[in-house]
Amino acid sequence: MHPLLLGLRHVALNVRNVQASVSFYCSVLGMRVEWEPDPDNVYLTSGGDNLAIHKLPEGSIPNAVQTLNHIGFIVSRPEDVDEIAALVHAHGVQLVEPVRTHRDGARSFYFRDPDGILIQLLYHPPISNSR
Repeated sequence: MHPLLLGLRHVALNVRNVQASVSFYCSVLGMRVEWEPDPDNVYLTSGGDNLAIHKLPEGSIPNAVQTLNHIGFIVSRPEDVDEIAALVHAHGVQLVEPVRTHRDGARSFYFRDPDGILIQLLYHPPISNSR
């Protein structure tokens, strides 16, 4: 990694309904609003990151095939994956892929946000333990 980079800590998403997405990311994943310059743009954080929620431009239709495969949220411990999977399920969100442990010791599951964006919730030893 280039010595000036701190890592990927910002993602911006275009969504159909800003408030539905903000509610989802805040209630399901515990993020909080960092800045809301207007109703069409809201910036969320979980502490050391920034997730920008932008209203999809009028007349735009999301593509059936995304070039974005998924976004990921990191947790500190493998058991945190199971705890958050239960929380996601309690919010009525279906898992796309169930919780599983990978051969490298990582543990994760996948689910979708209100716009169908795929999210991976992940314990990944090299970065989970770096905090």
